[in-house]
Amino acid sequence: MTSATGSAPATGSASAIRPVRAVWTDYGGVLTPPVAESMEVFCERLGVPSTALYAALRQVSRDCGAGDDVMAPLDTPLLDQETWERRVEEALAAHSGLRVDLGDYPARWFADRAVNEPWLATLRRLRRQGVYVGLLSNMPPAWDRHWRLAVPPEGLFDGVVLSYREGCRKPDEEIFRLAADRAGVRPEECLLVDDLAVNCDGARRAGWHAVTFTGAATATAEADALVAGGADGGGAE
Repeated sequence: MTSATGSAPATGSASAIRPVRAVWTDYGGVLTPPVAESMEVFCERLGVPSTALYAALRQVSRDCGAGDDVMAPLDTPLLDQETWERRVEEALAAHSGLRVDLGDYPARWFADRAVNEPWLATLRRLRRQGVYVGLLSNMPPAWDRHWRLAVPPEGLFDGVVLSYREGCRKPDEEIFRLAADRAGVRPEECLLVDDLAVNCDGARRAGWHAVTFTGAATATAEADALVAGGADGGGAE
């Protein structure tokens, strides 16, 4: 059984649960609006149906051997940004007959993108309380400066772990081991807050707690409970 936010129940008694000492947040879909919502806005600006762009993204990902994980070619990365843009353009033309210039994709993706201020407020409060607060994101290298302009990390994050720097990505257990080491805490003292259930499942396999993000209020309540030593949002086994 899972909680309303998608967290797996903790095993054992509540007294056996270690309080969370490190909260790691995802970026896209958590610190920003839902990715699907952002994609619709982006595609409207391009004049391209989102179904057509997703199909092109999947084709490029499959060609790289990454299946339907459309960001995998960029996150570690398997392709550089310009090559990826060109291949997506070619896939759009081949499958949908659409001729679109996807140059400078990162700047266009981040343009006028809102930031989740209520969740940022929670992270800042947790950090003031002495909790280690980190960013753990599957991030392409060409996108790095753009997210930093939107959410300056100085004074907000104690640590930043990005897939392209580390050569591994969520949901692989390796990136969770690395992040826990970076924070200097045990896996069961870490919490991932992420909008993708597959990433939360990966965190739990690595011994972490995880909360599937659906909104700042519920994520805040679950994070606070875990920091206090409760089991409400637990996922560590």
